[in-house]
Amino acid sequence: MCLLLIAVQHVPASPLLLLGNRDEFRGRPSLPAAPWTDTPEVVGGRDLVAGGSWLAIEGGGRYAAVTNLRNGLPATAPRSRGLLVGDYVRGSVSPDAFLAQVRAQIETYGPFNLIVGDAEGAWLLAGGSAAIHRLEPGVHVVSNGRFGTQWPKTERLRRRFAEAVARADRSDDTLLALLADTWQPPDEQLPDTGVGLAMERRLAPVLVQGEHYGTRASTLAAVDAAGIPRLAEVLWPGTGEPSPATRWRYEGNWVRDLPR
Repeated sequence: MCLLLIAVQHVPASPLLLLGNRDEFRGRPSLPAAPWTDTPEVVGGRDLVAGGSWLAIEGGGRYAAVTNLRNGLPATAPRSRGLLVGDYVRGSVSPDAFLAQVRAQIETYGPFNLIVGDAEGAWLLAGGSAAIHRLEPGVHVVSNGRFGTQWPKTERLRRRFAEAVARADRSDDTLLALLADTWQPPDEQLPDTGVGLAMERRLAPVLVQGEHYGTRASTLAAVDAAGIPRLAEVLWPGTGEPSPATRWRYEGNWVRDLPR
């Protein structure tokens, strides 16, 4: 992921809700969100180059998502950080214990923020500081900066999400539409992450548009008040309209769901 909102015990109908965009090179092979053939209890997208994922959730309510940290340097780590998503959702170790294990080998991966959780809550391993945080009830937004960094896109998504919740307009389609925001912040608000001003501009909107690199998937994953997980995904081509949302809901196994 490159932008992720985590709402913990904030939306009554969905005590846990993840909402995020995956930005990636358009030519990098990947699979859309679906039950994994090797672990059918898990649903999420798959990267076909390194074998990892950016966001996944399993039928018991374990979930994980990862964002990379942008520093302008080429990736040289021996293991893909996306593999951590599958490691967690396919396992049984508690969230905080899992993050402690990852922290002990953090040099194995490129810099990242890793969010994991279950029915009890959400935890984050913060890139840069390697601190482990249990996320308090409320709304948290993470992008490609260090945890707690406020970028225009993080604060715009946070504000528009709050407005939707205040209106009680919380359908999955409404929330996914928040991720289609192409508002361009002024240059003076942009971060300096070492990639140059032109690239900072291209990466600044919530929805990153571009022929060769940009947002490829918008995803909502949630656990409802009855403890039932669900996931919805919209795919973005390089040009043209996005795909209709694909929806999955866990009912003893993952089934395609109707619009909500």
